[in-house]
Amino acid sequence: MKTTSNSSLLFTVLVIFSCSWAVSSHEHDDFLQCLSLQSNNHSSISNIVYTPKNSSYLSILNFSIQNLRFESVTTPKPLVIITPVHESQIQPVIYCAKENGMQIRVRSGGHDYEGLSYTSQVPFVIIDLVNLREINVEVEKKTAWIQAGARLGELYYRIAEKSRTLGFPGGVCPTVGAGGHISGGGYGTLIRKYGLAADHVIDARIIDVNGRILDRISMGEDLFWAIRGGGAASFGVILAWKLELVDVPEKVTVFTIAKTLEQNATNIVHRWQYVAHKLDEDLAVRVFIRRVNSTQDGKRTIQASFQSLFLGGVDRLLPLMQQSFPELGLQREDCTEMSWIESALYIYGLPVGSLEVLLNRTQANVRHFKAKVDYVQKPISKNGLEGIWKRFFKEEAEEAEMLFVPYGGRMDEVSESTIPFPHRAGNLYQIHYMVNWDEEEASERYINWIRRLYSYMASYVSKSPRAAYINYRDLDIGVNNKGNTSYTQASIWGRKYFKNNFKRLVQVKTMVDPTNFFRNEQSIPSIYSRWTKNGKEYACPNVDA
Repeated sequence: MKTTSNSSLLFTVLVIFSCSWAVSSHEHDDFLQCLSLQSNNHSSISNIVYTPKNSSYLSILNFSIQNLRFESVTTPKPLVIITPVHESQIQPVIYCAKENGMQIRVRSGGHDYEGLSYTSQVPFVIIDLVNLREINVEVEKKTAWIQAGARLGELYYRIAEKSRTLGFPGGVCPTVGAGGHISGGGYGTLIRKYGLAADHVIDARIIDVNGRILDRISMGEDLFWAIRGGGAASFGVILAWKLELVDVPEKVTVFTIAKTLEQNATNIVHRWQYVAHKLDEDLAVRVFIRRVNSTQDGKRTIQASFQSLFLGGVDRLLPLMQQSFPELGLQREDCTEMSWIESALYIYGLPVGSLEVLLNRTQANVRHFKAKVDYVQKPISKNGLEGIWKRFFKEEAEEAEMLFVPYGGRMDEVSESTIPFPHRAGNLYQIHYMVNWDEEEASERYINWIRRLYSYMASYVSKSPRAAYINYRDLDIGVNNKGNTSYTQASIWGRKYFKNNFKRLVQVKTMVDPTNFFRNEQSIPSIYSRWTKNGKEYACPNVDA
């Protein structure tokens, strides 16, 4: 299908859409009545509706919350939770939310870092896709359909059931939901060989603001482009993805080598920056930075753990490492050969044994956390690294970590405008920062620590803009207003996530959702302004766009 140019798309949008409106109401009783009237089977819809009066309400709400920062009693709660078992049950929810002035939050796994899929400062409804989890793998075609509520671990398990030489370049954490992960780009240990999860989407099903169920042909290439890396929650409700699976060898090789400061960690990490992005694309060596006990009694030190997945056997890996990265000192006894599906367990830190653990749908250890991200385009000096170590000796960093994810390989070969995710060539590696804690009352102290670390890193990472990653939401970098948000204001955070792709995302948004119904604190805005008058909601062109 031919893709409309940016300029002609914007012109078409402005011609087609004049002022539009929807009735506004904040009474969730009216919403429930509407839902009953709009549903073909009243009894079936009642089985998937939960309000605070329902005894199961809190257990349903908390089941997929992966960050305890948003499980407190002060966190805004939804007026209604809907857990559809069929996609047709979602359409009435969209219609009735529009009719009653309520926002929608769509949750597929609950791993969003700022809780945007299940919190809101305005009256809202959650569509929880937890029951939409079907996965169909076709080995001969090397494809799979996966519903948005299925977890990544379930996908990997279902692939392995049918083939040990097929995989998918998705994330490391098995409990992440497919809907949100893939819509934000998604990556894992296959990033250097195969790029992002979103790079391998060949079709999709989405419900738009008008309740239409669309596939790639009916939605058109502009919307199909936008939802593969632009965050689909801005455009509709993702129902399912059709994925292109990738080839993996029967045996892969993994290793983890830990080096402390006393074991020359600073020099080895410094050297890693120069070689990791240039290694064979079959080889990805990532680095975890943590504070640990020193061999000296009562002392603490910094440890850099070099963890690797190599798509091949140990006999081919050793010469590659000895030639390109001898400083690490990799030996044969450090390496273990296994299947790719077993490596999914190993990389996440699970015992390499029963694959059924991948079918677990909840995290084993849910805590409070705050995370951030950066992209490094020039190696950080040894002095710069030592400045990081110094900050990791602070009390708040007891359970903090940094993860360095190498780029290069396939990431250098794809244009930054192919999908909305723009962070490709020119990046040596990505940094993921995270700090964990247990006491709710201590939250401010830990959040301030990671903000100070992030501020320190400013001179060592990407600039103009300082890039960020939509799947690692960070409200510190900018937010929308509760009402109208101008293009200029949204660009503050939008360009950090999407760089020059942000403008096209806004144009697509305006075409498919001109009244900006699907919105949150960091949703793509429409170029229309919205306001309410006499109980009706209007939208007209925003001159700031």
